[in-house]
Amino acid sequence: MTAPISLIDVINQCIESDAVSLPVFNSAAARIQQEMAKKEPDLQILEKIIISDQALATQVLKIANSSFYRGLAEIGTVRAAIMRLGMKEIEKIVLLAASKQHFKSTDKTISLLMKKLWQHAVGCAYGTVWLAKRHTYGVDQSQAFFGGLFHDVGKLLILVVIEHVKRKNSALKITDGLLMEAMAKLHAREGNKLLKQWNMPEYFCVIARDHHTAEIDDKNSLLLLVRMANLVCHKLGIGLTKDPTLVLPATVEANLLNLTEIDLAELEIALEDTAVLSN
Repeated sequence: MTAPISLIDVINQCIESDAVSLPVFNSAAARIQQEMAKKEPDLQILEKIIISDQALATQVLKIANSSFYRGLAEIGTVRAAIMRLGMKEIEKIVLLAASKQHFKSTDKTISLLMKKLWQHAVGCAYGTVWLAKRHTYGVDQSQAFFGGLFHDVGKLLILVVIEHVKRKNSALKITDGLLMEAMAKLHAREGNKLLKQWNMPEYFCVIARDHHTAEIDDKNSLLLLVRMANLVCHKLGIGLTKDPTLVLPATVEANLLNLTEIDLAELEIALEDTAVLSN
């Protein structure tokens, strides 16, 4: 008698057969990053890229007017958003706005998981930037943000594949436990592969691959910052898991980054404010 095929085997077969359309990195976000990589980014070019995509421009203004960013007066134009918040913050907002579209599903179970995964991505992105600015680690804000936002992109891919599998076989029973197990086992490998397909720099691919490894590269400051932000999000329950028993100052990451109890307590407070950005 043939042994029943596991969910992980089904996912692997589906990915290998190219049966699922992989998430695609937004072209406007890529062009914004290219412009921001220049020594003197051009405000007019940034504005033009954003307003050329009406859906993106709408999302940018929505985020810019959220309670996280909003000033005394509402921001009504992309140019006003750039002028008030600055190009560095607009780069983050564009990446958020462009990426959020991937975290949606018509399947109720997967939609809920994607919402939590998006909250975790946003929390880790801003948490990594917060840490990068706290002390001198030599990590650029843009790299910190991208590394935090996409460290778990493999989980997104797994959920997209599972949605496809469920659509093809509606009788298939997939429990929450099986879903979480599949994501835990496969997301690092698949996230690394997906970022390579997006032609992202190797250091981002390494983060997707190594953010859970037992052995830590103590020379990779960007990876350490993402791992630390990830742990803080886990403690607070920002995402798919919650572990309030985590003693953050005692972690290897906190030790290698020379973070104090005060640093980490203030980061916890700061991350609670990011919830409005994931709505």
